[in-house]
Amino acid sequence: MATFSCPISLPFKCSSNGYHNLGDYRVDFKINGSTCARPIKCYTLNEIVGVVKASTSLVTDHENRHTSEEQIRQRIPTQKQLVDRYRQGLIIERGVGYRQTVVVRSYEVGPDKTATLESLLNLFQETALNHVWMSGLLSNGFGATHGMMRNNLIWVVSRMHLQVHHYPIWGEVVEIDTWVGASGKNGMRRDWLIRSQATGITYARATSTWVMMNEQTRRLSKMPEEVRDEISPWFIEKKAIKEDVPEKIVKLDDKAKYVNSGLKPKRRDLDMNHHVNNVKYVRWMLETIPEKVLQSHQLSSIVLEYRRECGSSDRVESLCQPDEDGIFANGVEQSLLNNMVVASRIMEGNGQLSSLDMKTYGYTHLLQIKGEINENEEIVRGRTRWKKKLSIMP
Repeated sequence: MATFSCPISLPFKCSSNGYHNLGDYRVDFKINGSTCARPIKCYTLNEIVGVVKASTSLVTDHENRHTSEEQIRQRIPTQKQLVDRYRQGLIIERGVGYRQTVVVRSYEVGPDKTATLESLLNLFQETALNHVWMSGLLSNGFGATHGMMRNNLIWVVSRMHLQVHHYPIWGEVVEIDTWVGASGKNGMRRDWLIRSQATGITYARATSTWVMMNEQTRRLSKMPEEVRDEISPWFIEKKAIKEDVPEKIVKLDDKAKYVNSGLKPKRRDLDMNHHVNNVKYVRWMLETIPEKVLQSHQLSSIVLEYRRECGSSDRVESLCQPDEDGIFANGVEQSLLNNMVVASRIMEGNGQLSSLDMKTYGYTHLLQIKGEINENEEIVRGRTRWKKKLSIMP
């Protein structure tokens, strides 16, 4: 059996406010005669008292059966929090916005060591939930407030627009800001900005619209006044993307150039609302993009219009149609882009100078539930734009 000895000598210094945190210290542990050093953290007396009070409160509630085991493990705040050291988040924008610091993990990047589009969308979802978490409004649902839970309501996204200027790289530290605003009488807008912590350069921006659905009937619902009273104090007017006239997406038919049929949701694709998560939809869309485009280009923008939810038993078909006219939303013809004289030129092996390939691509997408004899139901329409990959980060 292992024997332990722990000689600890920590130089605490007392003040009128309690103990000062003097940083990390190393403690020697002897295990079966061998010595190993381990760092420990010193906390202020106020921090220790706060943890004890929080734990005591949870235990007391648990003994009184007012708090479930799930709530004890989650430690969902019942009041507004300004800082969350576990999630590296804090409240900004005069007390209503949220910022989270994130390190890009190895499983969030692709072969080129840059974050994938799915990773960005997952980070958007996570920071949105953490924002509600810190507000003190979160119930035990998927981002649902207490008022929403009392009315059997859940959030569903109806539209999303994402613009990507640069993709974060593996190991990079980024900051994600998110905030909410009003969208009509019964909707809510949520926006995001991703920037490099090292340079301050904005990498991506996104805006989305959310509406409420009755969890039991699966029908859209008006926003109850008690829910409006909960979330409206958090609304601000700032927008990540200004859309004077939102882009409309045409519906594709069976004449689309690229079709991927027989897609079947798996159990792991379902979220806490028991429908296929919207990030999965994007994955199905991108699988129809030609491989040569995926290798040489990266997605610069995507617009999604959600029509209905998708369940675990549905059969899904992904349709994709490339642009043929070469005209983009900014009014610049593709032929002009191809003929632009680029300041930076590439010297080829034969000694000839050639301009940098400026060719861009655009695609229209449709995901639909494949039904019996033309009874197909739309899940989501999409528009993607792709630009040449850059090998040098700004």
